Amino acid sequence: MPSEGPELYSLLGMGLVSAMCVAAGLALGWIVDGWLNTFPIFILVGLVLGIVAAGTYTVVKVRNWKDWG
Repeated sequence: MPSEGPELYSLLGMGLVSAMCVAAGLALGWIVDGWLNTFPIFILVGLVLGIVAAGTYTVVKVRNWKDWG
């Protein structure tokens, strides 16, 4: 019998990891900007890298549910 889809805790975990990727990118960008006095260049770079990391993580996790549906 095929699965009905991912469990709720899997989706919540995926959302939490995605949010942490974006937050970590912003935090690291903020730290580097403070260190180099280049505000807001590295905050924007960190935001983009965090979004890319979150998107990549999401795609990989969704592809692991290949028998879903």
